[in-house]
Amino acid sequence: MDDELTLPPGIGPHNDRELELMLAGSKPMAMFSDALHVSEYFPDADFAPHVAAGTIIRVEEIIPRPPFEMRYLFFALPGEEWRIEEALVMCRNLCAGTVIDHDADSARMGELLGYASEDIETFLKH
Repeated sequence: MDDELTLPPGIGPHNDRELELMLAGSKPMAMFSDALHVSEYFPDADFAPHVAAGTIIRVEEIIPRPPFEMRYLFFALPGEEWRIEEALVMCRNLCAGTVIDHDADSARMGELLGYASEDIETFLKH
């Protein structure tokens, strides 16, 4: 069963709209992740002109998570880089297996990504 078809309203409203929302100033940060060499969908090309112009900040990190390495790609609006730094700490902890409270981390990541608190609550209940 495809979880995307059964998700309640409020979950995933930013999917495939990250750049649009960031350029409108309504999304402070976007994150993309997958096992290295598994996914071809990382929107580097879409964001590249805005990164080159300095209107969006780009940070990428490869984190070991046996048996694979994970690629994390972040984009943030200028002045919001602190969100990337905090999210990277959370991603490193996830890959290291040291997360203590997954729900708390999921909620915080939702806040960092710019989701409304009611959308985060809906996600956590799902």
